[in-house]
Amino acid sequence: MPSNSTNSNIIDITKQFVKKTLQNAEGGHDWFHTLRVFNNSQLIAKTENVDKLVISLGALLHDIADSKFYDGDETIGPKIAREFLFKHDVDSTVIEHVVKIVENISFRGGNTKQEFKSKELDVIQDADRLDAIGAIGIARCFNYGGYKNRVIFDPNILPKMNMTKEEYKASTAPTINHFYEKLLLIKDRMNTKTGKRIAQERHRFMEQFLDRFYAEWDGTK
Repeated sequence: MPSNSTNSNIIDITKQFVKKTLQNAEGGHDWFHTLRVFNNSQLIAKTENVDKLVISLGALLHDIADSKFYDGDETIGPKIAREFLFKHDVDSTVIEHVVKIVENISFRGGNTKQEFKSKELDVIQDADRLDAIGAIGIARCFNYGGYKNRVIFDPNILPKMNMTKEEYKASTAPTINHFYEKLLLIKDRMNTKTGKRIAQERHRFMEQFLDRFYAEWDGTK
C-alpha cells in the first residue's frame, strides 16, 4: 500500500503533466476544466467510501485527450493515461481502474450503455457533469459552440432527443439545442447524494437563463 506522501507525489506529478499537455486546449476542456473537476471530485469523495488515489488520478486524467478533438478516436485518452501512470510506477490495479474511468466517463448520447461501473467512476462522473451545468456549464457550452462556429439559436431547428452515440458525436445543431440534448438531462443522471444536491441548484440556474434568453430573443425583456 503506497504511503500518503507517495500518493501526494504522484498526484502533484500528474497535475503538472496534465497542465502541460492541455496548455493549448479548447477553453471548455482545458487545464482549468480539469482542475474544477478535480476539486469537485474531492468534495464529493468526502461523503463516499472510495479510493481517494483513484479519484484524484481519474479526475486529473479524465480529459487528457478528449475524443472530440481527435477525430472521434476514443482510444487515445486511455492510452496516454496508461502509459503515464505505468511510467511512474503506479500500482497496476490503480492503473487499470483509472483507465476504465477514462474510457467510460463521457456522455455520448442518451442511448449509450455504460459498460463499466465503480463508486470511483460515479464520483468523477458527477464531478465532470457538475462542470457541464450551471453558470460554468453555460459558459462552456457557448464557448464550444463558438469554437465549432455553430449558430447560437435557430427556432426552426428543434432539439433531437435520444440520439445514438454516432448522431450525438456528429451533431452540428445550434448551441441552445445542446441544453435540451444534454445539459438539462444531467440532473437526473447524477450518481451520488452530494452530486445530486449540487446539480439541483445548477439546473435551476440554467432554466432561469433559458427563460431570460427566450424573452430577450423575442424582445419582451
